[in-house]
Amino acid sequence: MASHLFEGDSLLAVDVGAATTRAVLFDVVEGRYRFIAAGRATTTAEAPLNDIGESVRQAIEHLQFLTGKTFLDEERRLISPMQADGSGVDAFVATLSAGAPLNAIIIGLLEDVSLKSARHLAESTYVHIADAIGLNDRRPAQEKLDNILHARPALIVIAGGTNHGATHSLQKLIEPVGLACYLLPKETRPAILFAGNQTMQQETRDSLEAYASAFRTAPNIRPSIEVEDLEPAKKALARLFVEIRKRELKSVDELDMWTGGHLLPSAFAEGRIARFLGRLYGEENPILFVNLGMSAASLHASFGSETISTVYPQFGLGETLTELLRYTSLEKIERWLPIDTEKLTLQAYLHQKSLYPMSIPATKEDLYLEQAIAREALRLALQTAKPRYPAYSTGKDSSLTPPFERIFAGGSVLANAPTLGQSLLMLLDSIQPTGITTIILDTNHLMPLLGAASDKTSILPIQVLDSGAFTPLATVVSPVSSARYGTPILKAHLIRKDGVERKAELKQGGFEVLQLPEGQSARLILQPSRRTDIGAGAGRHLSRKVTGSAIGIVLDGRGRPLTLTEDPVRRREFLKKWHWTVGG
Repeated sequence: MASHLFEGDSLLAVDVGAATTRAVLFDVVEGRYRFIAAGRATTTAEAPLNDIGESVRQAIEHLQFLTGKTFLDEERRLISPMQADGSGVDAFVATLSAGAPLNAIIIGLLEDVSLKSARHLAESTYVHIADAIGLNDRRPAQEKLDNILHARPALIVIAGGTNHGATHSLQKLIEPVGLACYLLPKETRPAILFAGNQTMQQETRDSLEAYASAFRTAPNIRPSIEVEDLEPAKKALARLFVEIRKRELKSVDELDMWTGGHLLPSAFAEGRIARFLGRLYGEENPILFVNLGMSAASLHASFGSETISTVYPQFGLGETLTELLRYTSLEKIERWLPIDTEKLTLQAYLHQKSLYPMSIPATKEDLYLEQAIAREALRLALQTAKPRYPAYSTGKDSSLTPPFERIFAGGSVLANAPTLGQSLLMLLDSIQPTGITTIILDTNHLMPLLGAASDKTSILPIQVLDSGAFTPLATVVSPVSSARYGTPILKAHLIRKDGVERKAELKQGGFEVLQLPEGQSARLILQPSRRTDIGAGAGRHLSRKVTGSAIGIVLDGRGRPLTLTEDPVRRREFLKKWHWTVGG
């Protein structure tokens, strides 16, 4: 870390989202980095302006109004570094998630090896995989060519072959790519990322670069059959994403120039901070970061040295919202509603929200509809991502969410809920954590910006995370138990430092909350019943130091996996009761 950053360099960070553009100022206060303020503006990527530069400047101007500082000159250009009169900033970073998902085609050799890794790589950013072509693909060459031409992909990811392995099979797969790119109009040609057999890098470049809008190579994502290494290729893919967006959206090139060529996709920056935190907390304290936004549902699970990033535009709450019904049903969304609503009303709301993503719930019914949709979208995203998590390879119950020590959550539907209890319930119902979990809400949408800032200084994210810029929602205890409904499964004893004690008995199917205000600490003693597991094994007691939060210590005895009754009247009564218990 450069020493001058510790002396007080200010940093301006901008995130251009699908619906909102945010400008955030970080600066040193009393020797530590702090989140100072955030300016906001509606993203102007769509008509009538079709230029993200306008919303970036509006967000920065809003920040200027809030702070009394000047960051733009008279011609609305960024002032950097900071001037003698105090105007400008010392450093600038930016992230981007605006725009439709990139249409992508992935190419690899074996379905369960390189093609699988190519899919994992593509799913680390905002893409829709239109087609996958592998060695065992029995479609005629003409059909593969036609599919590429019809899809008009913005991106093609090519993997396959171990380093110094066979090359002929991969050459056969690459041939229709070159022909398709040649046949496509120049202005619609895709960007290409080659992350396969390293001995074929130059040959592939010679064959395809002239017919691609942009071409990059990356280290082999499958250097051997047993090893998958995505991190170097993720960096190359992040830059290709930005290059593609430069062609699609006005002012992306200017924003990239302001960052010194380091503009990042928001999901990549989120993954970077998740990886940073994973190494900080260690393998024994896995973390999960979820962001349920307009452009996508993104999840980043860090298990110490390994971070798994998955980005699902099909589960976003914006223009792609109607695609949700391809993966679920109206009945499955409806089960999260505490009120009786017609299916046609729910279906109409889905379509209305996809047309006007920035609209906010106007009635209580609209709010329930939005939150029910959010639950189902986030649940689907996690179910899709879970098979990649290490717990699945250790023989544990695949229906359960792996135990995460911390869960960070962001996205407007979660961060801007009318009450923190509603935010917590959406997360508990969709993620269904197990064991003991601290849930933290990213109310200021800082996570992607901290990921981008970590490239400038590693100390800034640590100090901001520790500064109160995030909202600790609750410490949640989620027992795994198969007891009958109403059976006592857990006794909890909370002993505060000031000597105040609280006790609770949790029954199967119930909720209990022990108040512990922010800033206070206590000792939590948990005594599960003989067949109840709270993370240490069935029947094993736990004693742990806990810190205060907005809601406190939440004992969730509703069961894992959470099963809702088929009786609609009883189900709605249960949902209302849960809302009331946690302050929803």
